Amino acid sequence: MKALVISGGGSKGAFAGGVAQYLMEVKKKEYDLFLGTSTGSLLIPQLALNNIGKLHDIYTNVNQLSIFSLNPFVVRKKDDREFVTINYFTTLLQFIKRKRTFGESGALRRTIKKNFSPQEFQELKKSNKKLVVTVSNLSKNKVEYKELADFSYDEFCDWIWISCNYIPFMSLATKNGFEYGDGGLGCVVPIREAIKRGATEIDAIILESENLNQNKVLGKNPFSLMLSIYGFVLDQIEYRDISEGVLSAKLNNVKLNLYYTPTKLTENSLVFNKKLMRAWWLQGFNYAEAKFNDVNDL
Repeated sequence: MKALVISGGGSKGAFAGGVAQYLMEVKKKEYDLFLGTSTGSLLIPQLALNNIGKLHDIYTNVNQLSIFSLNPFVVRKKDDREFVTINYFTTLLQFIKRKRTFGESGALRRTIKKNFSPQEFQELKKSNKKLVVTVSNLSKNKVEYKELADFSYDEFCDWIWISCNYIPFMSLATKNGFEYGDGGLGCVVPIREAIKRGATEIDAIILESENLNQNKVLGKNPFSLMLSIYGFVLDQIEYRDISEGVLSAKLNNVKLNLYYTPTKLTENSLVFNKKLMRAWWLQGFNYAEAKFNDVNDL
């Protein structure tokens, strides 16, 4: 069984789309299992349907309004650089309303249903392909994996949305009496889960650079510092996932191919810049092409 695994990474999902396009259209790879976390869960339905053109349009036209119904961030420009700070007005508003998050992502829920139709859901349900998204059950303190075949259209759209809710900056969702958040809070790269589900060959797209040598700039206020700390924690979870995945692949004789971003794409993957995401998609395609050319040259 061949599997495509895509990690979390917010707006960097555009890079994963470019890699997947090369693998599927140029290398003609076909997958039986699609497993995603956060932005990976947004990508896998259209990839499983082989709707790469549609996916490209989605990921290169999305913006903050497509994601946030209440945006906790403000993007400021100085010279040619963009800086991200907390929107203190929306944060104060959330405190006044006694909400537990700095922002709300109801717009993303609508965007998912707009771009993933009931007809497409039924087409996938009738196929032999397995689609699985990662969510974090915060009430039970555990990671859960939700497979398309087990749910209705509305339910699975909910799970995709929940997989992407990077709290406390996005919505905290309640479903079936439990509170849920972004799957990446527990598992950023679900390689081991793909192996548990029977994968014998895995292409894993990891939306982070393999070697981060530059010093990270920490936030200058409590909120931006919190973003920096969250990034550090997720990086550690990601390293653990990859290490355990590589070990599990060796023990189970699974062929594992890892695709990293060649550089650090952004400091804040919750900012959705259409121009940058178009560039990242192309960069992902070119990176995958170069990776295969390097292998052929050996």
